[in-house]
Amino acid sequence: MRRRSLLAAAAASLAAPALAQPARARTLRFMPQAALAVLDPILNPTTIVTTHGYCVFDTLYGADSRMRPRPQMAEGHEVSPDRLTWTIRLREGLRFHDGEPVRARDCVASLRRWAVRDGFGQVLAAAVAEWGATDDRTLTIRLRRPFPALLDALAKPAASPAFIMPERTAETPADRPITDMTGSGPWKWVAGEYVQGSRAVYARNERYLPRDEPADAAAGGKRVHFDRLEMVWIPDGGTAVAALRTGEIDWIEYPLPDLVPVLQRERGVTTQIYDPNGFLGFLRFNHLHKPFDEVRVRRAIRDAMVQEDYMAAVALPGDWRECHAMFPCGLPGVVEFAPAARGPAALERARAALREAGYAGEPVVHINPTDFPAVTQQGRVTADLMRRLGVAIELVEGDWATTVARRARKEPPAQGGWNLHNTNFPAAAIANPAVSPIIRAHGERAWFGWPSDAGIEEMVQEWIAAPDAEAQARAMAELQRRAWESVPFAPTGLFRLRTAFRADLTGVLQGPNPFLWNLRRG
Repeated sequence: MRRRSLLAAAAASLAAPALAQPARARTLRFMPQAALAVLDPILNPTTIVTTHGYCVFDTLYGADSRMRPRPQMAEGHEVSPDRLTWTIRLREGLRFHDGEPVRARDCVASLRRWAVRDGFGQVLAAAVAEWGATDDRTLTIRLRRPFPALLDALAKPAASPAFIMPERTAETPADRPITDMTGSGPWKWVAGEYVQGSRAVYARNERYLPRDEPADAAAGGKRVHFDRLEMVWIPDGGTAVAALRTGEIDWIEYPLPDLVPVLQRERGVTTQIYDPNGFLGFLRFNHLHKPFDEVRVRRAIRDAMVQEDYMAAVALPGDWRECHAMFPCGLPGVVEFAPAARGPAALERARAALREAGYAGEPVVHINPTDFPAVTQQGRVTADLMRRLGVAIELVEGDWATTVARRARKEPPAQGGWNLHNTNFPAAAIANPAVSPIIRAHGERAWFGWPSDAGIEEMVQEWIAAPDAEAQARAMAELQRRAWESVPFAPTGLFRLRTAFRADLTGVLQGPNPFLWNLRRG
């Protein structure tokens, strides 16, 4: 959709009828980036489910705004002289929502389940000889080899943080969704008021024991000053902005970029950068099926993409930059590669690569959400590019939950699978080889798209096991060169989004997720 037509449609919707239920003084009403349709934050690594997870569950360690791991549920830890045994002591008085104490064995079961699904967790688990509970408050992790990044793994802030659950819940097989939302986080799940894909409700956890330190992203004291939290999903962006302007909702995670100037002129509304590190947009190829199982095709498509087209569709001028890299540009150690020459020659190279790979006009399925603006428009830019390349693109659009469900399918596209998918990750979620799921290339166990490249995997392991900063920098540089040639995904640019909230709402934290604590009204 062109910028002017989007603005006209959204502006017209500002006159839509107001939402029926007014905001109450002790209720925080928050509109997330997508509808909450799945509840298991380990099984589903999307931002909306992680946001829900942070409300209900807590973590042993939390990452602060500088991505440093800080004790959260943990009181502290000790490391043996040979660096093979980590002993973590839980804070005293931690309890689950049902009143049961949090025990070390709950942590053991939770970490085991998380490590089956999460890429960083899988790397850590390969180094773990034993997860143990010495007593109710003491967790012991015995390693086969030193793992300096252990705390970074336990504190990762996005894409499946290592949330702690009751043992009975964590014993659910990792390929089955959990149904018990009993956690120890600052909010309690109100199951009876959940409307899938529309409304989720939480009550303040009176038993929660926040840390003494000030809140700092996912670390520090998670103090809740509201009695009730409502996550409400409003599919139309203009209607959502109208509800914010009238005070019927308190916070929109990120409004449509074209409506941000409208909100910046509104006296009762404040806008700020959602996450200063930004988001990396990318096109993910399905490596299991033709034609994108061919690296020549992936390279040619990457080189035919014009990042300006993608970024202009999702961010305001000045809030984006080109980023030809495998990690978010601007972070330490990130290598930026020279983009290929644009124009007709790049398009012809892509057409030739498709022909040489045996592409003969078969349908290519691109799955794309209709209700996730920062992704929706990028998917449509890709579809337009594919048409210009002569690809029989089939743009399959649905809501975010439907798109995510289909993304997990490995069947051929004609049998319910897919070929292409646009999305984005907050920079903190893909900042280095350990946390980034999209750099990994371990085949069937890799993130959706399932690339396979033994060289990439060796270099990831080298980076994690590097004995010093110099060795780590070498491994990081080599990994990026190898991944750029292998093309597990094609970057579309780095962009910053703006969040918007009522001017009387204070304490909004910045980071890779919306953190629903530290907030006050007035």
